[in-house]
Amino acid sequence: MYHWTGIIISLLVIGFSFFAFGTKFFFILIGIGVLIGTTPFIITLIYEAKVDSDKEEMFLEFARNLVESVQTGTPISKSIINVRNKPYGVLSENIKKLANQITMGIPLSFALQIFSKDVNNKTISRALTLIGQAEKAGGDIGKILESVAGAVSMSDKLKKERKAAISTLVVQGYIIFFVFIIIILVMQFKILPMISGIASVDGGGIEGIYGGGVNFDQSAISNSFLYLLLVQGLFSGLTIGKLAEGNIKAGIKHSFALMLLSFLISAIANVFL
Repeated sequence: MYHWTGIIISLLVIGFSFFAFGTKFFFILIGIGVLIGTTPFIITLIYEAKVDSDKEEMFLEFARNLVESVQTGTPISKSIINVRNKPYGVLSENIKKLANQITMGIPLSFALQIFSKDVNNKTISRALTLIGQAEKAGGDIGKILESVAGAVSMSDKLKKERKAAISTLVVQGYIIFFVFIIIILVMQFKILPMISGIASVDGGGIEGIYGGGVNFDQSAISNSFLYLLLVQGLFSGLTIGKLAEGNIKAGIKHSFALMLLSFLISAIANVFL
């Protein structure tokens, strides 16, 4: 619902911006409208990433509890029923549903497939497939569960270690982008006006060499630099996300942050400078 609310407000702001057409506030209002429209989707992506991380942590706890129960000689189906009332955060309802299905007599392998679809997490789905196949084959389910818990734990550990190791590069990426913004602002408000002043000098300046003055459209230059900053922010954010979390999708939040900062800094600079 809030997605549509953001889109409607965004369209209203963009529509209102046309009353400021031809002024320096026109593109600022359009940018604000676009940001309002995209913010709910970005927040949703960030929230879903957080939920996915929580699911993996809770599933690891669930798997460990199953290992402890199965190693005492309790069948896996009974073990799931026994641990269903323990707190598993975002997975609590899914685990209770899994236990209820087993209680109703639904085969474990089929119940695990439903659990996998409900959770919708690749790491958990792979682990559940292994558990289901092991239960069908009649192997040592305790050892299988222990291996699955170890694999999930190792995967989570590697992700955290990678994120910690790459954090310096993420900070460097943000610093480099801010330096890029400063360079662009210096070019826009210092160097280009200086060149424009030189070009207007009669005689030995650019006008004397080429036979005519050089006119700078400040509005066009400002817009061009803004587009440059936005494109740079988009791809810098995606690159940071890929490096930090191994997933381009994770870089969308970085892209959004950098593009938002680019827009705000550029808009404020154009208004006051």
